[in-house]
Amino acid sequence: MNILVQKYGGTSVGSIERIKNVASRIIEYKKQGYAMVVTVSAMAGETDRLINLAKQITPNPDGRELDMMVSTGEQVSIALLAIALHSMGYKAISMNAYQAGIYTDSVYTKAKIGKINTDRIIKELEKDNIVIVAGFQGIDENYNITTLGRGGSDTTAVALAAALKATKCEIYTDVDGVYTADPRIVKEAKKLDEITYDEMLELASLGAKVLHSRSVEFAKKYDVVLEVKNSFNNNPGTIIVKESNKMEKFVVSGITCKKDEAKVNIINLPDRPGVAAKIFTALANNNVNVNMIAQSSLDDNSGVNNISFTVSRDDLPKVKKIAEDIKKELGAKEVITSDNIAIVSLVGIGMKTNPGVAGKMFKVLAKENINIEMIGTSEIKISVVIKEEFANKAVQLLHKAFELEKV
Repeated sequence: MNILVQKYGGTSVGSIERIKNVASRIIEYKKQGYAMVVTVSAMAGETDRLINLAKQITPNPDGRELDMMVSTGEQVSIALLAIALHSMGYKAISMNAYQAGIYTDSVYTKAKIGKINTDRIIKELEKDNIVIVAGFQGIDENYNITTLGRGGSDTTAVALAAALKATKCEIYTDVDGVYTADPRIVKEAKKLDEITYDEMLELASLGAKVLHSRSVEFAKKYDVVLEVKNSFNNNPGTIIVKESNKMEKFVVSGITCKKDEAKVNIINLPDRPGVAAKIFTALANNNVNVNMIAQSSLDDNSGVNNISFTVSRDDLPKVKKIAEDIKKELGAKEVITSDNIAIVSLVGIGMKTNPGVAGKMFKVLAKENINIEMIGTSEIKISVVIKEEFANKAVQLLHKAFELEKV
């Protein structure tokens, strides 16, 4: 079968009229001979509404029960889309994670897909059904409902495409593709025709909202052809591809701004082997992802150092407790946290062969008196932590300095 997997985000199915429009688009592809597998998110705002209901009862709702509740948003969307397709004369069937065979670990609210049993999906495609699968959710080995974290419907779609060996996976959203920066921040931001897996992975993990980072990991690992498109028009999107030499002529491909992070400083930790391992093992055991890490000491003879790192703002209450426990155990001086930060990042495959990007970035920020609190780098990215109130300005300045409107 010539299988096409499509994913539609919350804004794309945000009303009955929009659901009907999505159904019409799916039918057009069905007419072209594709066996259609579609993943949809909850209707725009629905997941937030459900989470807020739980938090009216307690600020820290039980993870299992939260997943049980928020997973219902996607089930409403898939059923409504199936009903719309039926009304237009096409066979369709909606499936939750259990019915679609999507198995995950048991890390509630941020589960990871382990395997997908595609037997039921294949049988329905052979019956000429359009198969509509609930995004964002899975089941663990005990058949508990799990969710994949915000943006997890992207991951569902790409994982299905990989498991089904689909011809292509199309991610539909409310923008035309991947831009050099958020168009809401930079008016001159330009849509990219193509971008590499590695660049997209960095952009997604560093705040670009177009694609979920784990979906890009899946696409790269299983060589899934991936395209980001707009569900409200028929314009060409952005294709995520393997690395190509022609991309190196662009030193920087995109700039991101991540405003949902918090910074944690543990002051005057003993400077001895195993201390950092103790901290970050404790965080990992509590399913906390760490983005950036920096270590500093007063001098070689002080016997102490400071460790700073950034985590998701949602994890900060949990991280504070972990850090305070470690402070007491190791005799550190204090724990200082801040959620008034943003991570601004430059990403580009061309950084591999073009020196001087960091110096130029720092010079642009210094000229505007924007202080850098932390720095992180990889072969194709440079990230800085700055105060959140300067984030948008920093993105605008850097976009202009690196002439990304010409990419």
